[in-house]
Amino acid sequence: MPTDAKLLLLDRDVVAPSLQPDRVLAAVREAFILHSQRAGRVFPLVRTKLHTGGVFGIKSGDVASQDLLGFKAAGFWPGNRGLGGDLHQATIALFDPHTGRPLCIMDGNAVTTARTGAAGGLGTQLLAHPESSRICVFGTGVQARVQLEYALMLLPQRCTVQYVTSGGELAPSFEAAFQGRCAISLARDRNDAVAGSDVVITATTGGGALFDADAVRPGTHLTCVGSDTVGKRELPEGLLQRARIVVDDLNQARSIGECQWAPELPCTEIGDLLAGAASAGRSANDITVFDMTGLALQDLTVARFLYRQAIEKGLGTSVAWPW
Repeated sequence: MPTDAKLLLLDRDVVAPSLQPDRVLAAVREAFILHSQRAGRVFPLVRTKLHTGGVFGIKSGDVASQDLLGFKAAGFWPGNRGLGGDLHQATIALFDPHTGRPLCIMDGNAVTTARTGAAGGLGTQLLAHPESSRICVFGTGVQARVQLEYALMLLPQRCTVQYVTSGGELAPSFEAAFQGRCAISLARDRNDAVAGSDVVITATTGGGALFDADAVRPGTHLTCVGSDTVGKRELPEGLLQRARIVVDDLNQARSIGECQWAPELPCTEIGDLLAGAASAGRSANDITVFDMTGLALQDLTVARFLYRQAIEKGLGTSVAWPW
């Protein structure tokens, strides 16, 4: 057995600056297409509540043709707010599928943020009308910010943005992050903001319906991020029945996403749209919903380019990991 085996560690300060949006978009697109073509596998999801009040999950999978194997251990710890830390915590591990030896362990928080933002951006690019220029965002946290970043990047029109906070308070730092890129302001009424928008982004903790169903006009696109656990929801009852639904993974969407509330409804996987296996065409009056629960393959394709880049540039910390 070799005694000089190494394990590469990539912390936040290495990972975050390496997440160039164009490379993240390409990796996430590849992940969706691999999933559509069943060239990449998604293993059964682990998602469970802990005695500490946290939620712990494992998303794992592989791409045999690329010798890509790994998992992300992640979850949500609301108690971190009082500690000044991120509520979401994630760690990604890559393995050699021939030997089972670990190759790399990296911070997964920045990866999760970026790959989820890229996924939402791809959905908006595919499903929103090209002339869309009015956006409503529910939430002002990390995920709301990255979803808006990618939407502004990928929509061809200059946009005006209204954001909704849980208590109706201003979020100066959120506004400041987008100054100069769009006209941004706090929504006075959430239903009016939805009714006046072409694109609605929901990026909250999924504690309940965020607006009334009849506020959504024909032609609206909705990107839904917050429902990722049994019992969570952001959309009002009855809206999915009016919408054309696109998901990242059908089984996950129906078990932990918005589609858990209407699992009988037909859905299209976004990978099928990107691979050309299904049509992305929509009429002017179609309401579209992208129900995102997150694929292990997204984490793995992004982690792969980060690992390779770190090797090429000599980044990270290599530690002895003998057999």
